[in-house]
Amino acid sequence: MLLRDRLLPEVTSCQRCPRLVDYLATLPPKGGRRRDDYWNRPVPGFGDVKARIWLVGLAPGAHGANRTGRPFTGDGAGDFMYPLLYRAGLSNQAQSETWDDALRLNNLYISNAVKCVPPANKPLASEFHQCRDYLQREWQQLASVRVILALGRDAFISVLHLLKEQGMVKRLADFPFAHNACFELPNGQYLLACYHTSRYNVQTGRMTEDLFMQVLDRARQLSED
Repeated sequence: MLLRDRLLPEVTSCQRCPRLVDYLATLPPKGGRRRDDYWNRPVPGFGDVKARIWLVGLAPGAHGANRTGRPFTGDGAGDFMYPLLYRAGLSNQAQSETWDDALRLNNLYISNAVKCVPPANKPLASEFHQCRDYLQREWQQLASVRVILALGRDAFISVLHLLKEQGMVKRLADFPFAHNACFELPNGQYLLACYHTSRYNVQTGRMTEDLFMQVLDRARQLSED
């Protein structure tokens, strides 16, 4: 059973953040689609229940995961990511189109620090906090995880706050964000940082296929230690 199924009802019915609830209720569709064509509610994580790598992104894209119902599906970030996950042996196919297509992740689970699409793709600190309970419960249920791969600075910081709440981090300043930076945690897991695969980062050259593959290769090596 995919882990997605365990938290699905509670996550998708969540209304903890009024600003995000209002945004979901008023977000206009794009590309000639109707609102009925959109998932348009909180997006749960998905993947291999026995995964040793847990990838944590920021939040659903307005017309990507918020439309399809699956993280990094339906937008530029996913179009860049999934072929490389496939090349790294972490998925069974190179494309991701809808939450219920044939894509399966191998040794990988993907979720977001914030489950609802935020205005301007910028969650508030309170929204990170409200969603951290879901993140913590995903982490608990991923009993085999060895590597937490945080995609982007904001997701990295949210994971650090989670680790601090669990008594595993004292000062966030001791964990500076940098691409491919790696930190061993007191429980034997690793926190690995990565630039986000956003369309902007790819277009500006901040993120390249080689840079992302370097992080994936490192995550795989660490997961096998």
